Amino acid sequence: MKSFLVIGLNSFGTHLCRELYEQGSEVMIADKKEERLEDALKYSISAKVGDCSDEDVLRSFGVGNFDCCFVCIGDSFQDSLQVTSLLKELGAKKVISKASNEIHTKFLLRNGADSVIYPDKDTARTLAISEVSDNIFDCIPLTDEYFIYEISPDAKWSGKTLKELNLRAGYKLNVLAVKRNGVVDPMPYADHVISADEHLVVLGRAEDIKKINSRK
Repeated sequence: MKSFLVIGLNSFGTHLCRELYEQGSEVMIADKKEERLEDALKYSISAKVGDCSDEDVLRSFGVGNFDCCFVCIGDSFQDSLQVTSLLKELGAKKVISKASNEIHTKFLLRNGADSVIYPDKDTARTLAISEVSDNIFDCIPLTDEYFIYEISPDAKWSGKTLKELNLRAGYKLNVLAVKRNGVVDPMPYADHVISADEHLVVLGRAEDIKKINSRK
């Protein structure tokens, strides 16, 4: 069982605690304001009230014992930067910090963050990609360039097998699953015949998905 430290219990931090808890992980939470901890208490094994930008406070958590430390501080970038740096100095195995903009992202990475999450940007981009096209039903970012999409098949694909279509060669898309009536069939065989009433779950770039839409 993995263990996590979540520092900063704003809305994002609380949602993160719940998701980690539901995945069977142990979560410790910390914030300098006690009232912010209340909504996440049921998802945690322990909670600490304290200013985590204070090295002595952070040291008392034993940060090196956690598989990953999340810095979700949203009201003070200076605190977020300082906590990120202190976590690495105190031996944290992995630090993931939340950013509000591109400048914050660069500074956090330079000051010890192993990776940075940018929820507002990621949500906005995912929403824009899915809503500008009637062909896209869901979109999950993997990197800045690659996404997992749930799409309806092009009309010209209907009645053809995945092998015949060879989407990887023709469209630079990798088919991960087929979805029909809410049922997901992962890793379909090459002889699977595409039908108009199903969706394909594919891995690819936004620009390649746009090419499919432009051909409709």
